[in-house]
Amino acid sequence: MSGQGLSTYSGWVEILRDLVGLSRALDFRTEAEAKHEVMLRLFTSVFYGLSSNYVLKNSTNLKSNSFLSSAAKSIHHFILIPCMHQALQALTTNQQPLLVLLEKHIRSVHVSHLLLTLRKPQAVLYVLHRLLDHGITTNLVVSIDSALDLAWLLHGRGSQYVNTELKKLFSFPHVLQSSPANSSLDVESTASGKSDNVIPCKRVKLYSESVEKEEDPSDVPNFTLDPQVLCHTFSPCDGPSAGACTFGQITHLEIRTCGPDSLKVLGFSLPTFFCLQSLSLHSKSIFRELDVLEFAGVLQQLSDSGCSSLAHLSIGLLPHVGLMKTLLNASPRLTSLCVEFQTAIWGPQFNLDRAGTAEPNTSDLPLEKLTVKIIQLQSDLHFLTSVLRRSPHLASLHIAGMRLPTGCSQSQLLSTLSESNHSLKVLTFEDIKLCDCLPDILKLLRGCMLEELSFNDCRLLEKCINPEKSLVELVAALKMPSLHSLSLAQNRLAKNVCVLAELFSGQSQSSLKQLDIRSNFIQPADLLEFAKRLMIHPPPHRLTLDLRKNPGDRDPETWNTALKRLQPSSFLLVEGWKSTDTMVDHISNM
Repeated sequence: MSGQGLSTYSGWVEILRDLVGLSRALDFRTEAEAKHEVMLRLFTSVFYGLSSNYVLKNSTNLKSNSFLSSAAKSIHHFILIPCMHQALQALTTNQQPLLVLLEKHIRSVHVSHLLLTLRKPQAVLYVLHRLLDHGITTNLVVSIDSALDLAWLLHGRGSQYVNTELKKLFSFPHVLQSSPANSSLDVESTASGKSDNVIPCKRVKLYSESVEKEEDPSDVPNFTLDPQVLCHTFSPCDGPSAGACTFGQITHLEIRTCGPDSLKVLGFSLPTFFCLQSLSLHSKSIFRELDVLEFAGVLQQLSDSGCSSLAHLSIGLLPHVGLMKTLLNASPRLTSLCVEFQTAIWGPQFNLDRAGTAEPNTSDLPLEKLTVKIIQLQSDLHFLTSVLRRSPHLASLHIAGMRLPTGCSQSQLLSTLSESNHSLKVLTFEDIKLCDCLPDILKLLRGCMLEELSFNDCRLLEKCINPEKSLVELVAALKMPSLHSLSLAQNRLAKNVCVLAELFSGQSQSSLKQLDIRSNFIQPADLLEFAKRLMIHPPPHRLTLDLRKNPGDRDPETWNTALKRLQPSSFLLVEGWKSTDTMVDHISNM
């Protein structure tokens, strides 16, 4: 069975190689991930009529309704491209059976272009309505900063009560070309017949698809943006279910281009967005502090309601690290938090974190997952260690880019983890200087039961007097039975890579299944020595070994010999790589 699974995975990766290139294809580590990515890309290309070399070469098999139907059953994400109006229009006419399939399988919809500024948005909005309100879709990804479009997408699909403020933004007879945030709207309510105290839910019964209108639906007069009117316009039906068209709930919302206007629209809905479980907000520019504080106030209202389901919050870019405490105080029931900081270059830093002037909060947090990414010259470590001490249930921690003032060490961070976070299962350090912290790393590893560990670009051996000896000590501590995934990418292991073979020697062998040693300037001769040692002490499980971005072309014959010796015990992730590129990458990280 394992051989069949590997063969199937290799086949999907081979298709992905044609679609996205080998390096990107190898990022999909499982058969399910690779298959879904292939089917999603092919479905999107064929459905919208987008050309690619792979689609052109296999057009006979791909450009058919049978392929679209088969692919629709395999994907759970739908990318909406409003400007491809003809393809979406077909879903309302001759391809309605395909739309029914999408309703049954699509769990996530990605809106990447403006909706309401289209000349004829009816078909686009109708398809969205069918997926969001009739199908099983509960995840919404938005990559536009349009207050008007966001208002239409959120209205009634998350709030416990239909929000009249959101309704005012889009309940008018004609689509406006300007944003409501920048102009005064002449608003007219649309008679939808929906009570303001109705709890939204998915429809149990879908509309009948048997009746088709003879006229072109895109030319229907007196167009409104009300979903119920849209549904009756495109697919009228008889029976008691005809009046039951209601709003479907959104449980996971991601806004990838979140500006001040989008944040304000979200604020209308969030206080009663009781079904929302996950919220991700990312801005290309740095959020202003006052906007974040207003958002924290809205989070506080949701939390104080006692009905909040919000467990995961991701937000960036924030102007300073003090706002992490503000967000946690506003929503203290979060189990997952991802924050990204970048120093603002405009305006004064007001530091209006009111919690900073009060007594420090020492109550335990239910956090199980924490990700902190920092893009600034220097950071105060206290903001993070204080949160870690309050998070005894933390199982996953990812810290990236944290720079300390000259002369300071990450030793305090590692000591805090050893003392306060014994439940850690996943630990990732990225772009953090840890070369002077080996004793603290060893203490941490001996006191926890990690399952996944990543030291990516951490300069582990940078200042070691004897790098090989230091790596031997680290390998000894890594031989924990729980650890199944280890990444030491971009640490300049070079000739010391052979020491890693000792993971599988001795009485206490490692149970590793994945080892990532990309970008370590490993020469062919050094890889061959590693392979020879691994043949003597092979891993107990077939090892997924990532060797990408190492200079194998320096001596192709030796490199290929090493790969052949590794193949019996390892599934190898390799790619063509030029030594000149590797050298540039190596020098850039010195």
